[in-house]
Amino acid sequence: MRIRKACLEDIPDLIRLLGQVGQIHHALRPDIFRDHPHKYRAGDLEDLLRDPARPVFVALAEQTVVGYCFCVHKNYGDDHALMPRRELYIDDLCVDQAHRGQGIATALFGHVTGYARDTGCGQISLNVWEGNHAARAFYDRVGMTPRSTTMEVRL
Repeated sequence: MRIRKACLEDIPDLIRLLGQVGQIHHALRPDIFRDHPHKYRAGDLEDLLRDPARPVFVALAEQTVVGYCFCVHKNYGDDHALMPRRELYIDDLCVDQAHRGQGIATALFGHVTGYARDTGCGQISLNVWEGNHAARAFYDRVGMTPRSTTMEVRL
């Protein structure tokens, strides 16, 4: 397995995997997520892959994309309420359902952790939906801990 930055040629594979994540989210919360959605369209992905503040990494088995990690650089240097810091936010992390359980997510997370350190980030953060037990268990295993909780009441 190899991990590299995503390129425009990866867009069809990214869309395929985004569909898998979309289906997981829809199954968890059909009141919020559409059935078979794609978080990004091809044009959105083209723009995103050109944005240095939003790196995307892919894991390859042979020449096939089997996982991705969408990231966003956040800089809190000018916020009057928050301590100045750089943070890498994981917007989305996915491993192809046919390749889960092979250490791909752990390798992607490790790669992103090294990238975050190398780019001066002091934290990595992300959101995980309640009920996504497999994702939560993975993030617990790699050492992530809760920082805040979003609460809701359904009306």
